[in-house]
Amino acid sequence: MERAFLVAVTAKGPRERRISEDSLAELEQLANAAGASVVGRTTQQLPSPDRSYYVGKGKLQELINLKGDLSFDVAIFDDELSPLQQRNLEDSLSIKVIDRAALILDIFARRARTHEGRLQVALAQHQYLLPRLAGQWSHLERLGGGIGTRGPGESQLETDRRIIRQKIQRLKKQTDEVSKQRSLYRRKRQKSGIPIVALVGYTSAGKSTLLNALCQADVFTEAGLFATLDPTTRRFTLPDHSPVLFTDTVGFIRKLPPDIIDAFKATLEELSEASLLLHVVDLSSSDAAEQCRTVEGILTDLGLSDKPRITVLNKIDRLLSEDREWDEAAAMDYLADQTMEGDTVLVSATRRWGLAELVSLISRVIKGRSSDA
Repeated sequence: MERAFLVAVTAKGPRERRISEDSLAELEQLANAAGASVVGRTTQQLPSPDRSYYVGKGKLQELINLKGDLSFDVAIFDDELSPLQQRNLEDSLSIKVIDRAALILDIFARRARTHEGRLQVALAQHQYLLPRLAGQWSHLERLGGGIGTRGPGESQLETDRRIIRQKIQRLKKQTDEVSKQRSLYRRKRQKSGIPIVALVGYTSAGKSTLLNALCQADVFTEAGLFATLDPTTRRFTLPDHSPVLFTDTVGFIRKLPPDIIDAFKATLEELSEASLLLHVVDLSSSDAAEQCRTVEGILTDLGLSDKPRITVLNKIDRLLSEDREWDEAAAMDYLADQTMEGDTVLVSATRRWGLAELVSLISRVIKGRSSDA
């Protein structure tokens, strides 16, 4: 098991420090999910990351000293590093250096179970790798002259760049085919007139568990980040006997690499066709508010900010004291926030609390959309 040390840069201010601490805690979860053992972490307060080394020279020397004390063999940085930063850090630390984006891609590669998911992850990995090839081959000299080397005289770096670009083009063609197939499925669903309800939210918010609870489904769930990468759709019948389709989607996370969003475009297109979004929130998380802002920001970037939605505050059972037995009615009375407005529901997907109220609200929203159409 690799021994990892985590590094972050934060701006000045109490809110910024708190966000950085939460982000580093999440980075440790990501590192654990990738199979690493975290042996330490450090944060440096800077107006912005150093352009050459991400951290300042003093902090860099501290990392070099800590490497000797803690014997870590990989340094993981909480922001996406530029090729120059990564190369300089590896030269200085003489160990593997990866950033948050590479870590997320590694976990996606581990968790992708379908052909479509593996295609999307491979595309994102190649797009991430292309600008960083120079660092991979900085130790190689340009090929010399002689038989077989006349003409273009490509260096190993140039050859690899060409190969990677060709692979990216092939993967894009394949993901475009997936996108076309999904478009055909969506057109068929549109002709059927069955509304689509898409579950969105931060990773590990409990979307798959909620889908299983609502539809008596068997969608894979796991106590970890990014257990679901491939969208899953299940049919459900509302109390008035009208059908809807529930679709589970990949979870979001702060600082989600743009290459991931681009590669998963075919999957995320499902959200644009949805009649309603269920924004599932882990209410038990101390970072719930920031996680909500992250999800809303990504939905805005995807052009979905005006899409009708219901906020589902999940995992309410974790907020209850453990010194007494709770039933659904008592839990709801205890936790109900009288200041909550709009389409917001308290639920516990694992205990199946609040599901009847959620289904009733879904039914009302969909009926309202149908009457407006």
